[in-house]
Amino acid sequence: MAEIRATPLGAGQDVGRSCILLSVGGKNIMLDCGMHMGYNDQRRFPDFTYITEAGTLTEHLDCVIISHFHLDHCGALPYFSEMVGYDGPIYMTHPTKAIAPILLEDYRKISVDKKGETNFFTSQMIKDCMKKVVAVNLHQIVQVDSTLSIKAYYAGHVLGAAMFEVRVGQQSAVYTGDYNMTPDRHLGAAWIDKCRPDLLITESTYATTIRDSKRCRERDFLKSVHETVEKGGKVLIPVFALGRAQELCILLESFWERMNLKAPIYFTTGLTEKANHYYKLFVDWTSQNIKKTFVHRNMFEFKHIKPFDQSYLKDPGPMVVFATPGMLHAGQSLNVFKAWCGCERNLVIIPGYCVQGTVGNKVLSGQKRIEINQRVYEVKMQVQYMSFSAHADAKGIMQLIRMCEPRHVMLVHGEGEKMEFLHSKIEQEFSIPCSYPANGETSVITTYPPMPVDVSSSLLKRQATMQQYFSAPAAKRPMYNRPISAVVTVDPEHGSRPRVVTLEEASKSFGIKVHDLKYTSFVSLPSLPSECSIETMQGVLERDLQRWCPAIPTERPTPSTFSIGEISLEIKTPSSSSSPDEQSAAAAGKGKSGNVGDASSSSSHYQVALTWPCQEEAFAAELAKLMREDMSTPTAKS
Repeated sequence: MAEIRATPLGAGQDVGRSCILLSVGGKNIMLDCGMHMGYNDQRRFPDFTYITEAGTLTEHLDCVIISHFHLDHCGALPYFSEMVGYDGPIYMTHPTKAIAPILLEDYRKISVDKKGETNFFTSQMIKDCMKKVVAVNLHQIVQVDSTLSIKAYYAGHVLGAAMFEVRVGQQSAVYTGDYNMTPDRHLGAAWIDKCRPDLLITESTYATTIRDSKRCRERDFLKSVHETVEKGGKVLIPVFALGRAQELCILLESFWERMNLKAPIYFTTGLTEKANHYYKLFVDWTSQNIKKTFVHRNMFEFKHIKPFDQSYLKDPGPMVVFATPGMLHAGQSLNVFKAWCGCERNLVIIPGYCVQGTVGNKVLSGQKRIEINQRVYEVKMQVQYMSFSAHADAKGIMQLIRMCEPRHVMLVHGEGEKMEFLHSKIEQEFSIPCSYPANGETSVITTYPPMPVDVSSSLLKRQATMQQYFSAPAAKRPMYNRPISAVVTVDPEHGSRPRVVTLEEASKSFGIKVHDLKYTSFVSLPSLPSECSIETMQGVLERDLQRWCPAIPTERPTPSTFSIGEISLEIKTPSSSSSPDEQSAAAAGKGKSGNVGDASSSSSHYQVALTWPCQEEAFAAELAKLMREDMSTPTAKS
């Protein structure tokens, strides 16, 4: 019996600031190191004092794993490694390693250069942090040390997103990060093998949502955009730089081409070029459709989508603008929103989840007056929420659980009330425990790891030979599975792993004399005709043994005894006048080699002395039951 401990330092009954401390098999692993979009004070980063209040964190952590490049999963990484102090390995996929520093630098510029924050990481810190990163490939088993290994699985969601299996000895846990079980235009669906982890830590952003069909959502999206630009309005679509942005750009590009529309579509300057570069570089991470057509046509080279310039904000006429970030909490998307929110003809379509505290969340909640940087803005523009989020919905989460078959589920990255509902559904449907701890709370999972042992070949051969007899069906009921009679040994000459060997091998290896211990019981047969002789009963018993156990040879070492496997049977004729206890005692006193009774005895009460070794107790009990309930009735001719 062992334990796995998991403590959310962020994303516990909350969305944002993902950071889970996992302790398994004496190893400590940090899963993600994100920031919270809804805070600008010390709450935006996880509370790393939970790990240690003094000194660096390197001696307390064996490694850090980053699931993908979104800032709520990696935004605190330079602060953690360079300002708090961590010099150990950081693992992420190759696309994440390439894209994360760009987003971290954009985040730093907004926080320091535009907002004037001081206690923040620098550009050099981002570079120093990324030097500690070890890039991993999908399905590559990375040996962190002699006992700790990790393995990445495809998660969909965004380019380079991965789920990670952490294994220490026989204990294992899977952390999903963010994932999507539905393929889309540019990314495939998440996949993991049936690894049966002791613990599955899964996101639950849409714990109570089952999305409608993707085609219906796309139709509604295109209809809303088209109607707005036809009326001369402007459409703002706040997105993150990579992910849903490419999905919606491909959708609008094909619609504009098909409908021959002239209204301009813009994307934040520079991001389209960067995205195009990374999708070319990591085309193996994209969907099958992209891979097939990439050589002939790059779907990320858009004819109708142009770079956006700040001067376009006041241009008259319709337009569509993709602007970052996706939650309207800073950057170009917030600037465009402030410029356009006062006009009824304009429309903002929010295609993904917005955490509490962000402007996007306030807009979706219906607020008509929003304070931004000490100025109040009237929201008159139309607001629509259309979920193109690349998170798994409730159906997708249940699908992943079926796929990997965990023994325990832990929910993170979701709202507490929704987690409570999903927790009940998981326990009801899968009959496995499910937890959803808050930040700072620890879930303790008790595990029962298997103990690997070596089995001697002679034992396996003997068992296979015997089992072919005992697995054959009898006339009226199937025979039982014969238990293995063996000895578990730990012999330094054969390594530290336990070995299962035969009794003879164990006695020879350790120089121990074998004592043969057998048990005898007397089975009283049903009342029989008085004219039945003991020879008649011996014939009946022999035929019945062959009928009950047709695959097991029945032998007669002496005229009065039978053997079947390692069990011996002998018919006794006890004295008619003695009690059953006295009869048993008298029969036991004579032993196997003694006088088995007078063949001419008129007694109609026969007994069978059943003798067996300890490993055949179940088989002996089965034979005793058959003799009491299913013995053939002899006749005088028998």
